Amino acid sequence: MTPNRSTVAASLIWLLAWIDSTVTQRVPPQLLWIVFVLLAGFSLVPIARGSLQRRRLALSVASIPCFHLLYFSAAQLGWHTAASLIQNLGIAALFFIGLAWLIYGVESRARELELAAGKPRGLTQSDLSPESRVAGSWNPLDLQSRLYRRRSCRLEQSLAALLTYGLSFLLLFLLLTRLPGCDSYELPLGGGKPKPAQLVRLQKIIQKKFVINPFSTVRFNPPPIEKVQLRLLEATHHAYEVGYGEDDGAGFAGGSARGKVEFVRIQYDGGDWDQDLTEESDLNMLTEYQVRTGHRCAAAPKTRRIQQLAGMPPDKSPAFVYITGQGNLLTSRREQEILRELITERHGMIFADNGGSGGWHQQFFELMRHVLPNTEPVRVPLDHPIHRLRYDLPFLPYVAPHGGKDAWGWVIEGRLAAYYHPGDIGDAWGNDHAGIRREIWEYCYQLGVNAMLYAHLEKSKWLTSVARQKN
Repeated sequence: MTPNRSTVAASLIWLLAWIDSTVTQRVPPQLLWIVFVLLAGFSLVPIARGSLQRRRLALSVASIPCFHLLYFSAAQLGWHTAASLIQNLGIAALFFIGLAWLIYGVESRARELELAAGKPRGLTQSDLSPESRVAGSWNPLDLQSRLYRRRSCRLEQSLAALLTYGLSFLLLFLLLTRLPGCDSYELPLGGGKPKPAQLVRLQKIIQKKFVINPFSTVRFNPPPIEKVQLRLLEATHHAYEVGYGEDDGAGFAGGSARGKVEFVRIQYDGGDWDQDLTEESDLNMLTEYQVRTGHRCAAAPKTRRIQQLAGMPPDKSPAFVYITGQGNLLTSRREQEILRELITERHGMIFADNGGSGGWHQQFFELMRHVLPNTEPVRVPLDHPIHRLRYDLPFLPYVAPHGGKDAWGWVIEGRLAAYYHPGDIGDAWGNDHAGIRREIWEYCYQLGVNAMLYAHLEKSKWLTSVARQKN
């Protein structure tokens, strides 16, 4: 295989690996890491030989897989802040490297055309005769081109090249970062032991109470007076249909054999969408859900831009998405439409967590006003199923009441389509649990399990009803 073919093959392999690592995520991360290491090493080989120009070109090309290797390694190690910094530096370096080669290419080609025409270096339009101007070509690389009408042809040429390159780079960047996702979010197929329906017993507690006049001179034994208390004893957990049970193979009706419960965090512009990721809050919550329910879960949580959630089939879109932060929450009109489709047409649920500011509280409510313009938020009481589905919470747990002390929800046809937690529950899911006492972060995990289970149960019910209608 010739070097040119080897370079093309390596580029195609890197492109496929990049698409899988950022979009599909079908290949195991360990295998992808090996591929990126080999590609980075292969790209550095040509630097040791050839002319100075070839070595510079090889170094420029090698910077792409090397930056990607650093970014992928940092992301897999959970260093999300470092990964974000490496990503931004890589994009900036790629822009300036490309700009440098563009300037070099334009300058070289313009000089070649000057020499071919027998003209001196530094030619301007004022040096040309009127006949030469009219007969000039439309080639932007040619300084005698009709495109340049000012005195300094070279300056106009450089400005045109810079503007064209800048717009092209921006459009390519937006295209690659706004591509719809190719992920498949399917529920795990139902199985395991079905649970019986909920059974509530009333237990009568009888206590003897003696009512005696302390000033009476008569002593006697009064008859027992019943003090009746009603205690609700939950003999079993809440009702589940077959397929919603526990043990190996537990899952949901309407799922698939390859389906898994996913934890998807929304990535947005303007703020700290990645809050608490370095504390492995998402991974901890996903792990707790798997341990406490027995459902098959993904090996790791995912982060996705809103655009990557567009265009997914209803049965392969996420049932649960998580969004948090405390800075600016910026979304476009198209992103708001995608979120509306996710929770209305595909029956997903948004779980929002105020990471630490009253401003984020207002911004999320404003976002939901655009996502669901005809639905008003309502307070979610403690007796709502999301607070009692698997664990019966005695109160709403939170780390700090950044957005008040009440949970809010947006209800569509009796289903909670969006849930807002006011008190930084993601901090409690982190490795150090934000320093709060065990009782509180345990309740925070319980609420997280309830919310994820509620979202997947509602999605399962909808998928089952759609399948029945088709049959």
